[in-house]
Amino acid sequence: MAAEYQGRERILSRIRSAMETAAPAHPSAGEREIFAPIENPLERFHAECAANNTECFVLPDWAASASALGKLLAEIPEGEIFVQDAPSLRRAIAGLPESRAIRWSSEGRLSESSPAAVTLARALVAETGSVLVSTTCGGRAASVAAPVHIVLAETGQLAADLGTALEGIRRDGELFANSSFSLITGSSRTADIEKILVLGAHGPGRLIVLLSEQSE
Repeated sequence: MAAEYQGRERILSRIRSAMETAAPAHPSAGEREIFAPIENPLERFHAECAANNTECFVLPDWAASASALGKLLAEIPEGEIFVQDAPSLRRAIAGLPESRAIRWSSEGRLSESSPAAVTLARALVAETGSVLVSTTCGGRAASVAAPVHIVLAETGQLAADLGTALEGIRRDGELFANSSFSLITGSSRTADIEKILVLGAHGPGRLIVLLSEQSE
């Protein structure tokens, strides 16, 4: 026991001695540039989307986005389309054929058989080509359960990096008003099994962003 006690004291003595010497100061992350600044967020976002297998279409205004949405949904297999219940999306799909079944997020959760989900983005991260959505888009399943996820957004929602995007959400008082946020970077993929790439393994096989250059 005495030997164990002496060993403990030697260790503590070394710790006390080390604590008497101040550690060298290192510049914080805020004092040095880690990544080069993004001069053109739209150009960077579009390039990252291409690398991430995200289908990104830059359109002049919301009318063009609505038209593009209608064409995309016409190509989607039959089934109930899940749509976030938001005024802008109500207007965007007003021209769809009445025969097309729609389930608004206010009417219940997304069905497992739904071929597509349509939501709004809360923010876009140019640095990684990511789309940030919250649970207000129709719950957590809205961005992961359907084979196709179509997101409508505006260029004004572009943030250079994730920190800037989250700061904007915090500033608007939304950070703690939602149960979760999802950061989506490209379509779902995995190569865990025999290194064979499989799309849609853990979420949508297609992620489509309709990006309007003007506000709705």
